[in-house]
Amino acid sequence: MEDKIKNFKDLKIWQKGMELAKVIYQATDSFPAKETYGIISQMRRSAVSVPSNIAEGFMRRHNKEYKQFLYIALGLLAELETQVLLSEELGFLKKAECMDINANINETNKMITGLIKCL
Repeated sequence: MEDKIKNFKDLKIWQKGMELAKVIYQATDSFPAKETYGIISQMRRSAVSVPSNIAEGFMRRHNKEYKQFLYIALGLLAELETQVLLSEELGFLKKAECMDINANINETNKMITGLIKCL
């Protein structure tokens, strides 16, 4: 028997986005305090906006609008990937951390792209 998706919290893509946001929060905890209002804030906003846009789009109940919010989420993932790479170059993230986060970003990207194709 298939599980019926009743709200956005049932979506695996939303759950993946929430996981990514938590990873970003944990990774930025060790950044220099002087970056609190700089790259830390920017990365956290980008990461939180991914599942937020997935949820908002789902609640619009129209595929055209839903797709638009999913495309916004894809843009946010590109923004976040850029910020992660910059953080590595600035020495705030280790290469292994950066690779793990980027793998998470890529997986989320593939899931969103797949969902867009299904709509």
